[in-house]
Amino acid sequence: MAARFATSGDVGEVVRLAGVMYASVGQDISDPRWISAAEGHFRSRLGADVQVVVVDHPDGNRLAASGAAVIVRRLPAPHNPGALVAYIQWVATDEDMRRQGLCREVMRLLLDWCAARGAPIVELHATPDGEALYRSLGFGQRGPIALRRREWDT
Repeated sequence: MAARFATSGDVGEVVRLAGVMYASVGQDISDPRWISAAEGHFRSRLGADVQVVVVDHPDGNRLAASGAAVIVRRLPAPHNPGALVAYIQWVATDEDMRRQGLCREVMRLLLDWCAARGAPIVELHATPDGEALYRSLGFGQRGPIALRRREWDT
């Protein structure tokens, strides 16, 4: 099963798989507002600053895996004068298709896309299930410590 770039026809399945990922980290996915917002961003940004990679399920009726990358422009730095950074999110595989290398294929195509767009830094947040895969692809905790402040945690 080969990874491919998503099309607008994949929106429902990509958002469904994003929900699989969010549910796996304990987030409540029942609010339809996030689904509507996610579908809107997918449709309006796909191919511009967002790229989504998918793998078709062998049953032909759904996707088996997907992941998304977003390119953002930050302020220039000595190691990144072009100021582009990519963030990978929504990486998920349906439970019946896990441990077959599908997310590795998704990630390879996403990383190639990020590199082709000139983003020398790629960031993501890893679940315990995905950490080994991401580390095998070169992700680690080099450099300054990344901290996060979330409104709902304060």
